[in-house]
Amino acid sequence: MEQFSSYYNLVLESPALKALALATVSIVVAKFVDIVFTLIFKKVVKKTKTSLDDRILQLLHKPIFYSILFIGFSLAVKTANIPEYFDFALVGIFKTITIIIWIFVISKILVMSMEWASRQTASNLLQTNTLPLFNNLGKIAIGLFGAYLIFLSWGININGILASAGVLGVVLGLAAKDTVSNFFAGIFLMADSPFKEGDYILLDTGERGYVKRMGLRSTRFMTRDDIEITIPNSVIAASKIVNESGGPGETERVRINIQIAYNTDIDKARSVLIDVAKNNENVLQTPEPRVRFREFADHGLRLQLLFWIHKPEIRGRTTDSVNTEIYKKFAEHSITIPFPTMEVLLPRNEN
Repeated sequence: MEQFSSYYNLVLESPALKALALATVSIVVAKFVDIVFTLIFKKVVKKTKTSLDDRILQLLHKPIFYSILFIGFSLAVKTANIPEYFDFALVGIFKTITIIIWIFVISKILVMSMEWASRQTASNLLQTNTLPLFNNLGKIAIGLFGAYLIFLSWGININGILASAGVLGVVLGLAAKDTVSNFFAGIFLMADSPFKEGDYILLDTGERGYVKRMGLRSTRFMTRDDIEITIPNSVIAASKIVNESGGPGETERVRINIQIAYNTDIDKARSVLIDVAKNNENVLQTPEPRVRFREFADHGLRLQLLFWIHKPEIRGRTTDSVNTEIYKKFAEHSITIPFPTMEVLLPRNEN
């Protein structure tokens, strides 16, 4: 007992031995806390249905262990009674390593959580196209915060640097306002999803085509003329876009207006129009084609033929073939398509 007491007093009197003892105790405590933490939280995560918490628990082993270990090492360095500059350097290194470990682990947890959330929810914001964006933004934010903590751990005041960076950010934002506007417009378009890649849309300028690629700065369309158009996202966000593929399916109704003379048998004209639509290979049989009598126009009766097609891009060729067949059938059945006429009355010369 006396021998143990003498050893204990020797350790307390010797800074080097005391520091070594603290370092040894730090290793034991770090391992013990790691094991206890794992045992407790393993029971908790086993009760959940998702595997996300299991993977997060696996990632937290290293930062917890090293955080406790380096705290103990820092206390040991403080106790060792070494030169102040050496003390400052060692403690700064321990803090820096700990912060870097936490940065990498939190970044991995962020990526896993984003991917898990995109699969579990129907959110338009977290999509395949937007996941890399939010992952990178999150990593940048974590990295900047980690760098700030590393500067603080070395006693460096970066408030002046942050103020300069803020002014520089404002200047760059004003200089690149169009790019920034397109960037945020791209995020809002992906979140709101007025259209997606592969949809057939109608632009304000009259072009119709497929959405080929949605980017963060611009969106590309392939028109029916096989011409690729690139439009900045800020312009699209402020425009009216007609998405012809945005309904419950790609089927689309087509309307064709026809005028017939007032003395025409309207039932016969209806029958001819419906037969023309039904005999066209691009026209769907369900819903059935139909004819509506719309108005008594100036020069004749205005009828409207309505039928459905299975894809928006065949509208042009279907309208062409149906119009051609209507003209031929009307000629066969002596159905007159009126045209504007003018009657000129000249005064009689009574002499």
